[in-house]
Order: sequence, then structure tokens, then C-alpha cells
Amino acid sequence: MADQLLDAKGLNCPLPILRAKKALKDLPTGGTLEILATDPGAVKDFEAFCRTTGNELVESKAGGGVFTFLIRRTG
Repeated sequence: MADQLLDAKGLNCPLPILRAKKALKDLPTGGTLEILATDPGAVKDFEAFCRTTGNELVESKAGGGVFTFLIRRTG
């Protein structure tokens, strides 16, 4: 289970990324953030976000029109 949940369903790019960035700032190093999104572009967006910020994309899955991402803050 994630330390924090961010419900970004119904939001389009770049809002899910911006809200995740803000939420990650409040988490300690090693903390996890689960993001729920409905924008199909979020899959590539979160992959790129984690690659550029150094955070770890632990899990990325889709089901029922909802994309779920689990990110671990690496500092």
C-alpha cells in the first residue's frame, strides 16, 4: 500500500504530473505515491517524469479505463 494516494482521474496532461510532483515533495525519501489517472497520455508522461527526476516507477498498470502508477521518491 502506498504512503499517499493522488486521484488525478478526469485531469488531462500536464495536471496529473504537476500534482504528482507537488505530492512527492511532501513525502520522505523512500515514500511511495499511488496515482490514479484516466488520461492515456499519462503512461508515457509518468515514465518520462520518473526518468528525468530520478524517482522510481515501481508499478504501472491499466484496468477499467484507469491507469495506476506507483512511484517511490528517491530523493
